[in-house]
Amino acid sequence: MTTIHLTIKIKAPKQIVFDNSRDIDVHQQSVSKTKEIAIAGVTTGLINYNETVTWRGKHFGFYLTHKSRITAMDYYDYFVDEMESGKFNSFKHEHFFEEENGITIMTDKLQYETPFGILGKLFDVLFLKKHLIKFLSERNKILKEASEKDN
Repeated sequence: MTTIHLTIKIKAPKQIVFDNSRDIDVHQQSVSKTKEIAIAGVTTGLINYNETVTWRGKHFGFYLTHKSRITAMDYYDYFVDEMESGKFNSFKHEHFFEEENGITIMTDKLQYETPFGILGKLFDVLFLKKHLIKFLSERNKILKEASEKDN
């Protein structure tokens, strides 16, 4: 299993950052480079506990679909999305929010397992982990901009 941790500081209240983090429209803006769009489930606005979204986007030259469900939510502090169907053996993305002096510290913890045994692990080490870090970093950059603008 691979784990990615990313942390970003955002000059906005955690309620704004929390809501923007689960806003389908903000997510679609942040992943426009992969042409990722919501095609089923919640396809616009805020996603909530036990709701699903199915994404379709282009990664490594292929269009892929990924269905996630919000499996845990503690308002303004934490939520989790987990894959229900897609190309991973498992995929769990935890989102943590803390506020200090008007600045929100947002932490992503992404854990996933690749399919295809040793070939999947090699692909992960060579390409996938770097791709996902870049993907999440770009998402967080747009999320920061949107949240600071909304503040």
